[in-house]
Amino acid sequence: MKNTVRLSNGAVVPAIGQGTWYIGERTSKRAQEIDAIRAGIEAGMTLVDTAEMYGNGLSEKLVGEAISSAVRKNLFIVSKVLPSNAGKKNMERSCDATLERIGTDYLDLYLYHWRGSIALAETVACLEELKMKGKIRAWGVSNFDTSDMEELFALPSGKNCAVNQVLYHLGSRGIEFDLLPWMRQHGVALMAYCPLAQAGTLRRGLFENEIVAAVAQKHGCDVTQVLLAWCIRDGSTIAIPRSSKKEHTLLNAGADTVQLDAEDLADLDKAFPPPSHKMPLDVE
Repeated sequence: MKNTVRLSNGAVVPAIGQGTWYIGERTSKRAQEIDAIRAGIEAGMTLVDTAEMYGNGLSEKLVGEAISSAVRKNLFIVSKVLPSNAGKKNMERSCDATLERIGTDYLDLYLYHWRGSIALAETVACLEELKMKGKIRAWGVSNFDTSDMEELFALPSGKNCAVNQVLYHLGSRGIEFDLLPWMRQHGVALMAYCPLAQAGTLRRGLFENEIVAAVAQKHGCDVTQVLLAWCIRDGSTIAIPRSSKKEHTLLNAGADTVQLDAEDLADLDKAFPPPSHKMPLDVE
């Protein structure tokens, strides 16, 4: 893929990866979903995101099977630890279980899924220990707003946070007001989950919008590809659309070749304006 993002630890990853939320939960779809992930990897979408929460580990197992025939060093595997496991009592055990389900010796990135009751300093210390032991290459957070990030960066090792994964797409732009500028200023990459508004409640007519359709027609591409190209337009955002079908995965991969121009971006701003005030994080 020509569009890549460099993380603060030096790793270079494709700007379009693969999400696996709700994937791996149905035995009847297993072969189809594995085929989709493998097709994505072959198309250059070598970043695969999962979590211990997804299907209570079933997603991680499916990812493990999907990547079993790939060269591990060519992949960038991401998983997440639940808040209840994000302390010294359970984190290493959780990480080990994730590694076993995926069938790998290390994670390229381990994310704290969302904030819970365990002290942030304890969570960061545990993440740093996992990194020191070689079980993870880097760590980050998910669903952290600006105040959370400020609190994180005030901790001794908080600045080692490489990524913040939050919901972001053309119909959900609230983070552009303060969180995204803060992340840019502090070198934290954005990983956008549900970049195609697949969670449902925030689709807001994205796929039916006339302006989005016109931009797609101009570039001779699918609306899906416009939405993904928009998401990664700044060079510091990784989009992780999920797909359970090979044809959809390859459609997503094709967004890497769509280059939106200033006129396109201005038109899309008119259809879905950027925020004018602070907004709470969208999560679905």
